[in-house]
Amino acid sequence: MEGPERSFARRIDLTSLQLFVAVCELGGIGRAAQQEYIAASAVSKRLSDLEAVVGTPLLRRSRRGVTPTPAGESLLHHARAVLFGLERMQGELAEYAEGVRGHVRMHANLSAIVQFLPEDLGTFARAHAQIKIDLQEHLSPAVAHAVAEGAADLGICSLRASGTALQSRAYRNDRLVVVVPRSHPLAARKAVAFDEVLAWDIVGLHAGSSISLAMRAAAAQAARPLRQRIQVTSLDAMCRMIDNGLGIGLLPDRAFTLMQGMGQLAAVALQEPWAERELRLVARDFDALPAAARLLADQIAPRTVDH
Repeated sequence: MEGPERSFARRIDLTSLQLFVAVCELGGIGRAAQQEYIAASAVSKRLSDLEAVVGTPLLRRSRRGVTPTPAGESLLHHARAVLFGLERMQGELAEYAEGVRGHVRMHANLSAIVQFLPEDLGTFARAHAQIKIDLQEHLSPAVAHAVAEGAADLGICSLRASGTALQSRAYRNDRLVVVVPRSHPLAARKAVAFDEVLAWDIVGLHAGSSISLAMRAAAAQAARPLRQRIQVTSLDAMCRMIDNGLGIGLLPDRAFTLMQGMGQLAAVALQEPWAERELRLVARDFDALPAAARLLADQIAPRTVDH
């Protein structure tokens, strides 16, 4: 960090940031002072000092209260992020004091969370009870971005959909199947090409999911429209929609097996090369991971050849 940036960081104090956020959220200095148990004059002084540090007005004052200026809106965004990070740090350090010996921050896509991670993380947690795992579900591109930006130690995603250069290890493979009601004309088939799927209404996942991206690319290559009438956020919701005659859909094979009790449904093999999918464990640098994250990575995806 260069001189001016270091000086700026030293001149910003957390109490002033907390008061600034309170004033913006409550719309008034008096209300913020009451909430924070501090004199209104002290709040005003801290806000004035803060404006002097950043070199621009942060608040518009009127009879109705105060509102942030454009610069104030930017500071509010960053201040919330800083304070949230501090709260999270406090929580993690408190857990270390209570005996937790490590934290692993992991992001994973829906397919990995539904099909494989419950068993893998359960086995790891039983063997390493003093390591806490923070897991969040995101689309594959967001998983890769979080790892690249340092918001997660590890990620599990489809690299085909992520477009981000990271170190990776093979994690699991799955295969997409076409899920239809048992009364559907395709239900008696052993396999079906995607061209035939395009003749029906489709129940799909988020527009940015790897399955949706693959379907759109295949439909574009076939020069045919993708009749994706309904989009849902979970595989069980997709199965319920399909069971009620609202379309057909593409699911990973093991996910369908795990959810067979969701209705009167059948799975038909999808005859396309892109139906074979690889999920990969990603990190910025496996060798530089914290000890707990490295231990988890080595257990769920043993080191072979990193890409």
